[in-house]
Order: sequence, then structure tokens, then C-alpha cells
Amino acid sequence: MRKYILHILIISFVLFSMPFTQAAEDARINLRSSFEDLSASQVHAIPNISIRKWKPWGFYGYSTISHDYKVETIKGEKVVIDHVTGLMWHQSGSRLHMNWTKAKQWIKDLNSSEYAGYNDWRLPTVEEAVSLLEKAKKSDNLYIDSFFDKNQLYIWTGDSYGSRTAWVVSFRNGQVTWIRIDFRNYVRSVRTMK
Repeated sequence: MRKYILHILIISFVLFSMPFTQAAEDARINLRSSFEDLSASQVHAIPNISIRKWKPWGFYGYSTISHDYKVETIKGEKVVIDHVTGLMWHQSGSRLHMNWTKAKQWIKDLNSSEYAGYNDWRLPTVEEAVSLLEKAKKSDNLYIDSFFDKNQLYIWTGDSYGSRTAWVVSFRNGQVTWIRIDFRNYVRSVRTMK
């Protein structure tokens, strides 16, 4: 009888502890990481955002995610790790603004040099880039946490809007919009931590 009770207690402990373990794992917010061709209405509908002003070309808004950022130096390179989304961001990004085609090449070059020891850097999706938008301007007078370099005022995403435009996120005014791919914006690369 004691063996039977002990067996039930062990099984109960295992079963009752599983949801708590699963809940901790589920606390991470997973953002879409594959690129898509998105309409304005699809961008309006992305999760974890608050929209201040709707526009036909996008919106002004901010992320509702409570981040857990940490700046780290890996192999002499600065990155920002967000433990909530599981993303590692290039702390700064490109020094110059460039068109979308050159932005993709900049990412390839970054991977060739294995920035911070990794070769899986990419442009962020709109969802990932919007996750960086803060509700209020920070000390650098931008809608992005001061953990990030202030020089990248607006960044390309890997998501397109048709064949000749792509989505951009502006930290200057909290704007999310599509713009022609021959225009010039900055790049802030991201990678998904495994």
C-alpha cells in the first residue's frame, strides 16, 4: 500500500509540475521571423502593438511588449539580447543608409565576417522591428530603448509591400510605413537565439 501511495505521489508531482515548467517556457513572446509580402491591413493587425494613428500606408504606434534587454559584448562586438522575445540585435547597425538591395548585401557581408561569432543575421520582420518601438521617446529623443545606438533613425525590414516597396520602421516618430526599395534607410540586423 505504501508503494502504491508513493507511486501516486510521484506521478502527481510530475503531472502538477509540468504546467509550471511549460508556463515558464510559454512566457517567451515568439515573433514572426520569416519574410512576407504584407498589405497595410496585415501590418495593422500584427500582435503586441498599440496604434496611435492609423494611416493607409501603415501607422504610428508602439510595442506593448515588456522587454528584458541586456547589452553584451561578444568577440568584441556589442549586441542587445532580449530575453522576452529570444532575439539578439546588432546594438548599432549600418553607419550609412542604403537602398533595400544594398541592405541585403550588408547583411550578407555581416554574416561573412561572423559578427559577434554568428553567421545567421538577417533583416528583421516588421513584427520584430516594431517590437523595438517604445511608447515614449527615450533619452536620445527616439522611440527606441537607449540600449540601442541612436544613429539608426529608421530601419529596413525584410518584409515587402508589393514588388517595388518594403516596410520601414522609424524610431524618430514611431512610424511604420512602406517605402520604395530604391530609397535609403539604415539596417539593424537581428538573429533568433536558439
